[in-house]
Amino acid sequence: MGASALLQLATLTSTLMGFWGGLAQGYFLSDRMIFLMLSVGHFMKNIYRILTPFLFLLTSLWGMGPAHAGLAQDLQDGQHVLLMRHADAPGYGDPAGYVLGKCATQRNLGDAGKKQAKTIGAWLSQQGVASAHVFSSPWCRCLDTAQLLNKGAVKTEASLGSFFDNMALEKKQTKALEGFIQNELAKAAKAPLILVTHHVNIQAYTGKVVGVGDMVLVKVNPKGEHLSNTVYPSP
Repeated sequence: MGASALLQLATLTSTLMGFWGGLAQGYFLSDRMIFLMLSVGHFMKNIYRILTPFLFLLTSLWGMGPAHAGLAQDLQDGQHVLLMRHADAPGYGDPAGYVLGKCATQRNLGDAGKKQAKTIGAWLSQQGVASAHVFSSPWCRCLDTAQLLNKGAVKTEASLGSFFDNMALEKKQTKALEGFIQNELAKAAKAPLILVTHHVNIQAYTGKVVGVGDMVLVKVNPKGEHLSNTVYPSP
């Protein structure tokens, strides 16, 4: 039975309780009939009390995102990588004259973005990804997202950097990303590989347009080139 159906049942039970009480008090009925009706009302009231905490628990569980049993396993098979767009950062692009080494000059995560990044990290833990090799674009909004995932030390990787300001770099940057993924997946340790980057990078590599905080599980060939993907919307 679904959560909505159980909620409807509880509402009906509560309504019937009032109905029985109203009949018993508002009409001239036999003592036996009144006793029976009040007994039914008492019984239904007990059911309602039992159902209420269960319904709250069920509703809470219903709101959680579904577990994706294969995600953690895929990320340890040496053929998959998880690309993630940075969390919510208000604005568009970066201010004129921004400097990579100075976060104050860039477009950064807002409060909602910081909360979103932590939520994504918790969601990954629910999927079985407790720790990972995490790499980030040099942009502060990506570095902050990667750190707030709480999956381990974060390293900066140039091939994950945005080429939004110079789209002519798309092919060169994507080729560099393929080489980086090839090298990382070739290492003996099969820890999950999480790469936090920008929408232009993800679109160039996978062909997918993603929102802030969205993730793309990518299956690659031995050269680090994209073969197929699965999109996981930000939880």
